[in-house]
Amino acid sequence: MKIYLQTLGCDKNRVDAEIALAHIVKAGHTITYEPAEAECIIVNTCCFIEDATQESIDEILQLAQYKEEGALKRLVVMGCMVNRYRQELMEGIPEIDHLLGTSDVNALSSLFPPTEDVVIPADRVLTTPKHYAYLRIADGCDNKCTYCVIPSIRGKYKSVPLDVVVSEAKELVAAGAKELILVAQDTTMYGTDLDDTNLVTLLDALHELDVEWIRILYAYPERITDEIIEAMAKLPKVCKYIDMPIQHADDTVLRRMGRHTNQEEIETVIEKLREAMPSVTLRTTLISGFPGEMAKQHQHVLDFVEKMQFDRLGVFPYSKEEETPAARMDNQIDDEVKKERAAEIMELQQEIHFAKSEKKVGQVVEVLIDGYDEEEDWFYGRMESDAPDVDTYVYLNEEVEIGDFVKVRLTEVYGYDFFGELTEKQ
Repeated sequence: MKIYLQTLGCDKNRVDAEIALAHIVKAGHTITYEPAEAECIIVNTCCFIEDATQESIDEILQLAQYKEEGALKRLVVMGCMVNRYRQELMEGIPEIDHLLGTSDVNALSSLFPPTEDVVIPADRVLTTPKHYAYLRIADGCDNKCTYCVIPSIRGKYKSVPLDVVVSEAKELVAAGAKELILVAQDTTMYGTDLDDTNLVTLLDALHELDVEWIRILYAYPERITDEIIEAMAKLPKVCKYIDMPIQHADDTVLRRMGRHTNQEEIETVIEKLREAMPSVTLRTTLISGFPGEMAKQHQHVLDFVEKMQFDRLGVFPYSKEEETPAARMDNQIDDEVKKERAAEIMELQQEIHFAKSEKKVGQVVEVLIDGYDEEEDWFYGRMESDAPDVDTYVYLNEEVEIGDFVKVRLTEVYGYDFFGELTEKQ
């Protein structure tokens, strides 16, 4: 059977999709990248916020059309949206043949029984270039932020045992991964449900592998301990980069969000990170227009962003998610106001980003080549300061090998990105 899989949402969802693909390939079925050719289409959904839910619905409906226009015989919907809206999906989209929640990936074996004796050792079929891979170290979440549906969808926080994480990391490295990107709802919470294991223990173990970069995403500020900072600073393979979602800067709003930190504590963590690693890249995310956010509290965020000078920053208008405490709060903010506030924050961050980028022109940096753009006829890659898909790229008009590390002189700012040239011919 020819199978097409479309995955939406976060990097944790991508890992689910890669595990699903492994089940399919192990059973002897074929993966196709053309939905019109597929006899079965699987949509791995996201419903973290309203926009993501709508995107998932739109994608399901669009791909369902191949039952009329293509070879499609079976439409499978899996992932977070099934956990949250199973009944609504069953009743509202009759084209769906099967529904699988986030913990039902193994059920794919019954949907796609083996067609022959196929032996494939991989537990994942990577959807990234082989030189980098996402390493999920935990699932679920215990943080109970008042705006978030993840705990009700994914359940309680559950760390992957250390030996299992390291074993998977070894397989990924053996398959060609030069960069391991650690993901979980909260990577800094890793090991709190295990004995004698934490993020530092994991970093030490991964550092022994033949890998070039180890990158940490989704680190909550209240759990970025002195020990984590020390490990990041002393271990050369750990990228001097951290994704630290803070969501807001005003203490009153942070309390209403159910966050476990305040502005002073956030500033202290940032100061410690920059003192231990002067070259560290700090990425964060913010929410604009949370219920009850007053104009002065929004201004407080702007002042904080100006003061902190984050290297990377994303902002999302607050999304009112049913069944969350925040959805029941008084003083919900008008959608247009939320969007205007988000745009104002991003306009400020753009100025900060461009100013920082101009200072980098002329520097020689190490770049990991991620791919080649046929339409533009250039190669592109990332510095240690950048995660895939969300951060800055460096573009080259010279011949290089995908997956190689090269030395590049940054020659020009190109929007949020750079143009560069090799410092020596490869």
